[in-house]
Amino acid sequence: MSTLILLRRLRVENANAVAGLTWGFPAMTHFMGYTHALSRRLGADSGLSLTACAVICHDHQAHAYSSGRDYQFALTRNPLTKEGKTASFNEEGRMHMTVSLLLECQGEIENGEYGRRDLEARLAQLCPSQRLAGGIITGEPEILVLDRPRTSGELKKLQWRMMPGFVLRDRSNWLGEHHQALLQEDPQATRLDAWLDFAALKMQAEMPEGEESQEGAAAAWRYLPKPRPGYLVPLMTGWQRISALYPPGAVENARDPDVPFAFAEAVYGIGEWCGVHRISDLNDVFWRYHTTETGYYCCGTDVQQRSEHHE
Repeated sequence: MSTLILLRRLRVENANAVAGLTWGFPAMTHFMGYTHALSRRLGADSGLSLTACAVICHDHQAHAYSSGRDYQFALTRNPLTKEGKTASFNEEGRMHMTVSLLLECQGEIENGEYGRRDLEARLAQLCPSQRLAGGIITGEPEILVLDRPRTSGELKKLQWRMMPGFVLRDRSNWLGEHHQALLQEDPQATRLDAWLDFAALKMQAEMPEGEESQEGAAAAWRYLPKPRPGYLVPLMTGWQRISALYPPGAVENARDPDVPFAFAEAVYGIGEWCGVHRISDLNDVFWRYHTTETGYYCCGTDVQQRSEHHE
């Protein structure tokens, strides 16, 4: 039996704002990891499991400032060294954010309405005790255990609980489609080229009509729109194994010498922020894990085609 758990308006301080080559919002794997850790602790008590997660952002504040075109992270060097000097460090972008997480819960909740209230109380204890994207959840979260909507009216009631906000949708299938279009023009085009068309800000120079042959004529710069409409953003969605699976202890300085080890690289896709009111099917916004025997470990909403459309 499937029910929904809404962790409404979680206020998170000092969350990780860097995800591989991208910055500005935590990677989706952060939210899936939080869901997985919560599911393990919840399953030990009640036998329930959390199988999917949707992310709704209400507010965000990246700790960065602009000195012109570029942005720099606002960082502190704590603690000081023994000599009282500032220690060297690697840049770690941080941010504050307010998000809601809509979780898909599998399993039977016993004792009807009383069991739901007990589950909400249990989650109110567990949620703040875990870090979300490396940040600390502050305040008392509002937890709601709900039936999955069966009609459009019930879906609208659920949407009202999550508004105002923007939900993150997986659009990585557009990446594969755009790559195929690029191959028609340039057989040497790669998926990285297709991904950069979505991720990069591109401008193109155009000469005014009748001035193409005039030396020193000023060019007009025009913004090149992205291949698809919408508020599209580059995303890190998981990992891909790039080496053989080594036995435990075979690789020096591994984090855990008691488990097998493999080298991996980040996998990137495309996401879209859209208004909560535009949701017509919850499966379009539920992110799930997808793994293969070849070491593909990612998350997305269209799990059947994930390995075909990522860079």
